[in-house]
Amino acid sequence: MNDVLETLRTPFLLGALVATGLQAGTYYAWASGVMPGLARVDDRTFVHTMQQVNVAIVNPVFLATFLGAPALGVLAAVAGPPSARTWLVAGAALAVATVVVTGAGNVPLNDSLEAAGAVDRIGDLAAVRADFESSWVRLNALRAATSTASLLALGWAAFRA
Repeated sequence: MNDVLETLRTPFLLGALVATGLQAGTYYAWASGVMPGLARVDDRTFVHTMQQVNVAIVNPVFLATFLGAPALGVLAAVAGPPSARTWLVAGAALAVATVVVTGAGNVPLNDSLEAAGAVDRIGDLAAVRADFESSWVRLNALRAATSTASLLALGWAAFRA
């Protein structure tokens, strides 16, 4: 069993680094550019755009990295050498934390935005936006931080391995 884990050590760690890097980049791009840009648009455009993005993001490419980052992080921690284990576990835990923030925070906000209905039928777009935007931005910043910290921990583990 140790031989198998040793053989898979590098592919698991590289996969975790790539998936985590893509996730960190996604959340960073939203935090640094997309949401500040959307903050400048009218309520109708904001709500409609976020409703469309929330549907489009649930796709195989995104889900492969969203779920792959924590799964590969855990596998890398299991297969990793003792010299890097602490950093691998930290990286995996932070990748899991990113999924938890998303599932417990961002997804319910996305669902409530969708439940508000089509923008042409929403009576108070400003209220719908207000109930969504600041909380979603804060949670996205948190997952940008957790995914970036995961990437740093995994990178340091690769250096230590």
